[in-house]
Amino acid sequence: MSFLTGKTALVTGSTSGIGLGIATELAKAGIRIAVHSIPGDKHAEDAVKAVKEAGAPDAKFFAADVSKPDAIHDLIAEVEAWSPIDILVNNAGIQFTAGITDMPDEKWDAIIAINLSASFHTMKAALPLMEKRGYGRIINVASVHGLVASKDKVPYVAAKHGLVGMSKVVALEYAAKGDAEAGGITVNCIAPGFTETPLIEDQIQAAAKRAGGDRDAGIAELLSEKQPSLRMTQTSDLGALAVFLCGHAAQNLTGATIPVDGGWTAQ
Repeated sequence: MSFLTGKTALVTGSTSGIGLGIATELAKAGIRIAVHSIPGDKHAEDAVKAVKEAGAPDAKFFAADVSKPDAIHDLIAEVEAWSPIDILVNNAGIQFTAGITDMPDEKWDAIIAINLSASFHTMKAALPLMEKRGYGRIINVASVHGLVASKDKVPYVAAKHGLVGMSKVVALEYAAKGDAEAGGITVNCIAPGFTETPLIEDQIQAAAKRAGGDRDAGIAELLSEKQPSLRMTQTSDLGALAVFLCGHAAQNLTGATIPVDGGWTAQ
């Protein structure tokens, strides 16, 4: 049995896209998966089935609106009652683009609540439980926009920069806690650049059409301004990184933000 076999991960926003990609790779490592999304998500059943087929010894869907602190505390309690949380992946997020003077106040509030405050509340609830068990991994899915900015994304960039900073603080607070043999407690961020998910498929299709139907050429054109590799990251790539961060070899890797962005933030 591997070091991770039988551990339990809660992955927020994990019925599709990056969250599902990470949950699937964790499942392949023998980790039990608490799949999460908003109540009524039509993809929930398929996501649970997918992670079970990938190798999760068990999986269950948990619904919660993570813009609400009370719902988050209920979520953590419900997952803990099902299986103690060893790994917390904060992936849930939303986006809205507009210049600052055109940004609706309610969009600012919602993006900060879901993309930043939710991670504060999940970590605050989960970390004392991890400390008692001597092992814990928190992986916060940030973004290149946690390291650099783009126009028309003021709440998103603010939230992701905040997530990176908050993760460093929590990593320092818990660096010496936990048990070395068990693997300790670490807090890190993954910062994806352009990642191939259903959310940007329309952009890819439009770029492919401009390139005469050549999908790869279209992707290269789409990425040319930002991502030097001219290649999309796959959600499974992010999942593989998450698996490494959860392993014993990463027990002294904490407080880091790891860009997976084809060189975007190296420029």
